[in-house]
Amino acid sequence: MSDAYDAGMSIRRRVLGDAHVDAAKARKTDFDAAFQQLITEAAWGRVWARDTISLRERSMLTIALLAALGNDDEVAMHVRACANTGASPDDVMEALLHVAVYAGVARANRAIRIAREVYADMGSEP
Repeated sequence: MSDAYDAGMSIRRRVLGDAHVDAAKARKTDFDAAFQQLITEAAWGRVWARDTISLRERSMLTIALLAALGNDDEVAMHVRACANTGASPDDVMEALLHVAVYAGVARANRAIRIAREVYADMGSEP
């Protein structure tokens, strides 16, 4: 594998946690192996691994973008990841307020509902 893959796997584990990454690797098949390599190298190894902004800021940006696009499963995953990146529930709400203004109230409302469910499941409802 490439240096970007190695860096990506390291940051992916740091952000999402070993259990999540190990489960994703266990589900990997020949069919989606190329996709898993792509996201590990590109998203995690070339974007998330950059040192220009903090993991906290990346979490907030990612949650806002995913919510704006209606990617509910990914919103939940990244809200859970905030425990590893330092983004607080207040940070998440700030990102989702931006979603409401710039991408629509319905998208933000759905993402807020998802975030509340995730925090409740984690035992840390804001």
